Amino acid sequence: MGLSSTTTSSESVRLCVFDLRRGQHEGQELDKILFFFPADCPFSTQLSVIGLSEGLITFTRIFSPEAACEVIEAERHSHVFYQAEPDIWMVMIVEKNKEAEAMWRIDALQKVLSEVHSLFVMFHGSVRALLEKDPGGGLVRVHLHSFIMDYLSDFFVGKKLHLPSFRDCLKERGTIQMLTVSREVAIGVQSLVKVVESSCAGSTACNSLVLFQDLLVSTTLTPDDTVNLFTYALSRLTPRALSSVTNTWSYLRKGNTASQVATDSIIGNAESALNASRDTSPSRQRHRYHVPRPLQQEKWSKGKDGFLCTDIWGSQNDDLAPATPTVWLKQTGERAYLCVYQKKYLTIILLIPVTSIINGEQGISIVKQQLLENASPKILKVEEKLTRGWGGDNAYHVAGYRYLLFDSDRSISRASPPGKVTTLTKDSLLALNKLREEVDLEKSRTKQDDPSREKDLELCIRVKNNAWVIARVTRGKELYTVLEKANETLLYASDAVEQFSTRNGSADHWLSWWVGSQSNFSNECAHAIDSSTERHTDLCYYVSWLALSKGTVMVLFLWTKRIIVISEA
Repeated sequence: MGLSSTTTSSESVRLCVFDLRRGQHEGQELDKILFFFPADCPFSTQLSVIGLSEGLITFTRIFSPEAACEVIEAERHSHVFYQAEPDIWMVMIVEKNKEAEAMWRIDALQKVLSEVHSLFVMFHGSVRALLEKDPGGGLVRVHLHSFIMDYLSDFFVGKKLHLPSFRDCLKERGTIQMLTVSREVAIGVQSLVKVVESSCAGSTACNSLVLFQDLLVSTTLTPDDTVNLFTYALSRLTPRALSSVTNTWSYLRKGNTASQVATDSIIGNAESALNASRDTSPSRQRHRYHVPRPLQQEKWSKGKDGFLCTDIWGSQNDDLAPATPTVWLKQTGERAYLCVYQKKYLTIILLIPVTSIINGEQGISIVKQQLLENASPKILKVEEKLTRGWGGDNAYHVAGYRYLLFDSDRSISRASPPGKVTTLTKDSLLALNKLREEVDLEKSRTKQDDPSREKDLELCIRVKNNAWVIARVTRGKELYTVLEKANETLLYASDAVEQFSTRNGSADHWLSWWVGSQSNFSNECAHAIDSSTERHTDLCYYVSWLALSKGTVMVLFLWTKRIIVISEA
């Protein structure tokens, strides 16, 4: 089926970050520019692009003061806007192409901008905070340049930049995919999480994520922090990410050494162009600042003790040992050490508040040692159980259907395996992409008319290859289905989707949350998990029923913030 993303040269895509508060006086216009790609564009071109963007933002505010500008469709270009922070704007300008491969959804491009900003803030803090730390802008420019160019390197194949296209329409960026486990394994995982988090010093409240393969098993973080760390883990930390250079941003693209060399050449040329242009360029400024580059490829490796290590953050106090990575948590606004332990296909991410570790790297070493001493038997047991119950890459395939269903409020999604998606024809994918555009537009209109209202709708399209493409949206939950071997009648297609909904969670009730405090299973699970604490007396349970091809699934949310997916045969 070819590549999954739009093939385009770097000249046909421009991406910039600028600050509306800067460069208000004549002769200071360049101060607005915080990042621009391609970097070798003349400054006159950069100023023209940003000036046009600023003008469009100002003009649209006349008609919509409350809602920020999102997209402007011109004859030859699409201008995609994202207000990352107050007065900090990210703009992607994409040249329109008559080729069928150059088909994308604006919402998908906006989520690329949102994702890169969220990851940047997780590692470096907000753009505004860096500007306040260095009002000259050198600090933020070098951080943005290194980070965004490393992020874009995952979208390059050779010298071609590949944007998410219609071939990615059965995937939702910015969501997590969870693993379904049995009740016994769920209790074991919760017990493991408790032991892992107790490895922190004293009464310090730590957080954790547990992944198996590329799926989330458990998290004690908020949805936003979970999505950010899950996204980073899939791209750099999981066993699959460590063992290959396969791009994880677009799930069908395959990387190779030759393309990586070409990508490094592009990034190097961009830095050279900046270096030759002005003294305040990121390349000239880099020697003044230590800039960690967490998105650099092939910089993580597994140590003999099972912990992942990297030299991205440099060394501590000129010691030969690399410094432990840190991230900013959105919920608490505090910095936390990022410790990653891996046992075969099981990945455990432990987040330790920086303020709780007095002796720096020595304190981290003690925490790691305690984790190995206390949790090793449980880690081994959980990993074995998850491996035995693992259904493989096609575990969530539903015969006859190619689907995507997700809850945008809770950032959870499930979709047909990538290998099954490649069997769809181009006509079906193009029709689905168009259908999703219509749904995006309708949701945007509804949000502008009444932000508190959630519109329910169902759309069906008959494709010229006789396939049916169907969308069903209800109460923030969305289901997209492609039926290529279907009957010609609309009634047949409607019945097929209804059967899928019945088996895989009714679209009207999929992830509909209700209080199940009277559930015998919930009470049993609570006492099994928290029998040694008093927290179970305060638990209130939200239970959602979701059906998969192998049985009914119960998603159990505890007030303790722990999330687990439990399969009830």
